[in-house]
Amino acid sequence: MPHPDWLVAEDDRFSSLVLPNAQLDRLWQAGRWCEGPAYFAAGRYLLWSDIPNDRILRYDENDGHVSVFRQPSAFSNGQTLDREGRLITCEHGSRSVTRTEHNGRITTLADTFEGLRLNSPNDVTVKSDGSIWFTDPSYGIDNDYEGGKRRSELDCHVYCLAPDGELRRVADDFEKPNGLAFSPDESWLYVSDTGATHRASGPRHIRRFRVGQDHRLSGGDVFAESDCGLFDGFRLDIAGNLWTSAGDGVHCYAPDGTRLGRILIPETVANVCFGGISRNRLYVCATTSLYALTLNTRGHHVIGEAIAPSDIRAPARA
Repeated sequence: MPHPDWLVAEDDRFSSLVLPNAQLDRLWQAGRWCEGPAYFAAGRYLLWSDIPNDRILRYDENDGHVSVFRQPSAFSNGQTLDREGRLITCEHGSRSVTRTEHNGRITTLADTFEGLRLNSPNDVTVKSDGSIWFTDPSYGIDNDYEGGKRRSELDCHVYCLAPDGELRRVADDFEKPNGLAFSPDESWLYVSDTGATHRASGPRHIRRFRVGQDHRLSGGDVFAESDCGLFDGFRLDIAGNLWTSAGDGVHCYAPDGTRLGRILIPETVANVCFGGISRNRLYVCATTSLYALTLNTRGHHVIGEAIAPSDIRAPARA
């Protein structure tokens, strides 16, 4: 069966990852800049950020209902789950990384480094040892649209919050570090650089680092270069293929760096997330909309997703 026009195969391997008879579903459309998807398997719902509208939204996979989970949300951006199924959120407004506890209260995990305020944490991932890794570009303090215009006190870096609570800078040679994710075996960390937003000839690529002992990174060669817009957020499947946002939709890269194909979306895509009972449902946060597509592959296990609480409600801030 031939692929529909919005599935563009560029390598024979792509055909084994997509379903030619699957539909691209627009699930919701009323946002300004949708970002930060995180899937809660226990409750079968997805949370995502609508940054300029200062809210986190909730999509119920059981009946398709969309509701406001948290507003205001401190201009939340990237989100994920920790090992205990608690929501970890990057907040532009508070310039911090926070955790939503099981009782609904919010704990600030990181907001300074060496006595200086973070810029605006952007995206976050959790390693199986409990360490929390996040990027800190300046997008949330550059203007009032996605946060609040503020003075930057630090350059834009990648950080790791160790299980012992120590915040460490693990990469300091980025212009605008953005999305990040581990390979399924956690031997590699992928990080995008969207420096082209501030400098015409700036980076628009994803780099790959070897993860060593004591959370140290080495290498950092360019893994993929974008030829359409920017790579923002991304996730990996169980085979190590990387599914990333781009200007024309979602691009899929094999572990060897070959682009296998593209899913064309009629809006600029910011981030993606695997969900569904079999983790084969790719949720896509585009500019104003939430889309979803069922694939013939599964997202690799997200820390905490199998034990995510289904009764988290909008919190009172501690």
